[in-house]
This record gives sequence, structure tokens and C-alpha cells, in this order.
Amino acid sequence: MKSFILLLCIFLISGTLISAKPIRVGVAGMTHDHINQVFDYIGKQQDVEIVGFAEPNKALAMRLLKSHNLPETLWFPTLEALIQQKNPEAVCAFNSIYEHLAVVETCAPKGIHVIVEKPLAVNNQHLALMKALVEKHQIHLLTNFETTWYPSHAKVWEMAKKDKSLGTIRKVVFKDGHNGPIEISCSKEFTNWLTDPIQNGGGAIVDFGCYGANIMTWLMDGQKPISVTAVTSQEKTSVYPKVDDEATIILKYPTCQAVIQASWNWPFGVKDTEVYGTSGIVIANKEANMRYIYGEGNKAEKWLDLSALPNEQSNVFSYLAAVVNGKIKPEKDLSSFAVNSVVVEILSAAKESAKTGKTVYFSR
Repeated sequence: MKSFILLLCIFLISGTLISAKPIRVGVAGMTHDHINQVFDYIGKQQDVEIVGFAEPNKALAMRLLKSHNLPETLWFPTLEALIQQKNPEAVCAFNSIYEHLAVVETCAPKGIHVIVEKPLAVNNQHLALMKALVEKHQIHLLTNFETTWYPSHAKVWEMAKKDKSLGTIRKVVFKDGHNGPIEISCSKEFTNWLTDPIQNGGGAIVDFGCYGANIMTWLMDGQKPISVTAVTSQEKTSVYPKVDDEATIILKYPTCQAVIQASWNWPFGVKDTEVYGTSGIVIANKEANMRYIYGEGNKAEKWLDLSALPNEQSNVFSYLAAVVNGKIKPEKDLSSFAVNSVVVEILSAAKESAKTGKTVYFSR
């Protein structure tokens, strides 16, 4: 009996160790300043092993690796070289939005899953090519937003979808922005493409318009809006001569509206989501509590303390590991291909609306 128990314990421990084995992840590109997420993660969690960085700008790669006390042997000049030598299970893209397609074209035929920084694609043409690759090779293609990991947004979902404590959603207002990428001292390698209409697809309308489009599509269970109306402007032409720095997008749905305010002109960083329902209002951001206003007729107000999210829901790398290992099925969550495909379509329609001065309608 003792021998049986001992063998059972060894089996259970071995199974735990096997299931806890980190997934092998490569990094494509290092020009996006969100690359610091990788450096902040290394050594702190056990879900992911970063096996290499593919960056054609060797000087940039060496500078970043050295500043984080990482060996030069982690650098590869191309993604192909990294894949050939390190055999990653997934790749995280930290390059321009325009380059996301090339990452998917390299990884998908090899069965390597991909997660990119927001938004998914630079335009509908790139999106269509990505979709064909995803369907043919059956990979996960995910998108990372900072706001995905806020406990407040998980609470909004619970209140809107499960408790129904907000009633019917009638309007959602998104306020996302800061005082400009150059003003907040983003790296030159980052701002070189972030302020380029081809590499980024636009200015603030893309950089910050994508947050609201992502969260609203999620709240609408992947449903596309009826129409998209957008206005952009260039308030700082001497700083951002090629792209907009101010944008407002209005999304119309059968039963509600969304207003997305995207800006590079605010005095400080803002990422607020205001959800207005027939029974209550919540204002969500990165804070550990959330303002809740409720009551029909007689208004009441309280602050909700937010619980910490489970590990795989609180950071991108643990989430990625859970998806690759089959623990999470990203069908219509904030990072899913289904939701972020709609985000690209919304942003493309918004850019068209701003350019033509006309509302863009989606076919029903």
C-alpha cells in the first residue's frame, strides 16, 4: 500500500511538473516601447521562457539587452533565424503595426502562435491576409491591450452580463490618450513608425482609438456597429505633421452608442471607460476600485473594491501560456482574433469617415 501511495505521489508530482513547463516564446521586433513588458516579466513568472529576440537593428537590440543584463546570444537578425535555432511555440510581436502581417506570414505556416501589440492590423487588406493564414494553419492570433488586464473591466463584464445590475447599456464613453508620444519621451525607434501614416495606419485615431473599439466590440459580443462616424484634427502640426493627434469616433448599434475620444493632447495619461446603463453607471480604469452610480429616480453612489484577477487573466504572458496550453479558449475575449478583426474594421471605417466627412455604414 505504501509503495502504491509513493508511486501515486510521484505520478502526481511529475504531472504537475510537466503541466507547469513554460512555453517557449520568441520576440519579433524591439522597436515598440511596450517591449519593456518582456523585460519586466523575465525572471518573475514561470509560464513563459523567452528564447530569443529577432531585431534587424542590431545596435538597438544590443542596447536593450545590455541595459537589462541579458546575454547577446539572445539576439537574432531575423525571425526566421530565431525560429530555426530556438523552435518557439509562440511569438510576440513588438514592431510596427504594418509589420504584424509579416510576422504572421512567417509563423503561421510553421504552426507557431502569434500575439501582437494593439491593434491587430494596419488595414482591412492586411486583416484579410491574416484571416486566411489563421484559417489555413489553425494558429491562435491574439492582440494585447493594456486595458485587458484591468480588474475593473472584468467587473464591468460581470455587472453588465451576469448580474445585469447596469440594466440595458445605452452609451459607453471611452477616454484614452496622453499628451503625445514625443512629449512623454517615447524612444526614437518607436516614434519613427508611430507617427508614420503607413507604418501605424494613422495617429491618435489608431494609437488610442483602438482601445474603445476593442472593449466595445467585446461588450457587444463581437457584433459590428451599424455605422462609424469620425472626426480627426492636427492640433500640433509642427510636432505631428503626417498624422492626426486628435480623434473622436462614434459607433452606432441597434440599442446603444459608443463615443471613443482618442488624443495626444491631454495633460496626462488617461484610460477611462464610462458605461451608462438604464439602471446604473460605472467608471472603470486601472485603479483598484471603481465608481458605481445606481438607482432609478433616487441616485445612490458607492465605490467598489476590486479583487485581483487570476494570474492568467492579469498579464499577457500567463494568458498566452494558458491559450497555448489549451486552458483558455479565446473565442470572443478581449484578445481574440474574432473581436480584434472587428476592431480593425472599425478603425478602417473611422479613417475613411474622417477623410471623407461621411458616416460609414456596415452591411447588415
